[in-house]
Amino acid sequence: MPEFSRWFTFSLVGLAPGNRLSSAVEFFVFDGPKVLLLLTLVVFAVGVVRSYFTPARARRILAGKRESAGNVLASLLGIVTPFCSCSAVPLFIGFVTSGVPLGVTFSFLVSAPMINEVALVLLYGLFGWKVAAIYAGTGLAIAMVSGWTIGRLGMERHVEAWIYAAPAGVGGGGEAPDLSWRQRIDYGRDAVRDIVGKVWPWVLAGIAVGAVIHGYVPENFMAGIMGTGAWWSVPLAVVLGIPMYSNAAGILPVVQALLGKGAALGTVLAFMMSVIGLSLPEMIILRKVLKVRLIATFAGVVGAGILIVGYLFNALL
Repeated sequence: MPEFSRWFTFSLVGLAPGNRLSSAVEFFVFDGPKVLLLLTLVVFAVGVVRSYFTPARARRILAGKRESAGNVLASLLGIVTPFCSCSAVPLFIGFVTSGVPLGVTFSFLVSAPMINEVALVLLYGLFGWKVAAIYAGTGLAIAMVSGWTIGRLGMERHVEAWIYAAPAGVGGGGEAPDLSWRQRIDYGRDAVRDIVGKVWPWVLAGIAVGAVIHGYVPENFMAGIMGTGAWWSVPLAVVLGIPMYSNAAGILPVVQALLGKGAALGTVLAFMMSVIGLSLPEMIILRKVLKVRLIATFAGVVGAGILIVGYLFNALL
């Protein structure tokens, strides 16, 4: 792959080595096929795994669980359960009407988009197992503590009243049917067509942004803005991440480029977590079922957890 990116940049396109444009093009050509191929393989494998899980199954497992154990279980289930921002409302309705405590529901809602399998495998492929493990551990901690905190605050009255009037079990999909191994393979192929078919423009856009940062931002420039020496870098990263809308596959090439230019790991992790776990579109969608005060509490609790993670890893690493 490095040989191909160099051949494409310097021989086929004819760019001169050592300038900014050639550096950006080489980064894009190297990372584009690698990330898309890795994404395809991961989505296929995840699709097969997810043929065994549905939101309804997760809902049934969590119903009636006590909050402390439920927060842990909900956070773990969020990793392997299909979830996107557009499914936040039916999932929330289904969980609450099935008797899942509010705090446990929020642990799931934080964990599912933030620590999905695609994010973890791509992190492992791009940065190694240590970074992937750090991200998984801190993400799970944020999901567990955030849900537990919201549960302790007793904010059930800030859920829209019509949710409690909905029939039990509404929303979130049905139980997974018994499938043959061939059908589960087809399920994985369908996941590739559906997910990769939708996200590949975002992935390439993320790689393009990463390529610009890689080629045009001076070496160690980001150390002054997102480095450990700037105390305000972590909250700034969180604030910048919230309005952005991207998935893990799209944001990871940007993360890779920021780290390569001197940004601190804690700051970059905080940025990535805010993009995936505190996205403004998800907040807007959740407004259909939550009152403003509960949404603000949710954002504040999760945001505080992300800030702690950022500062902690900037101090330790």
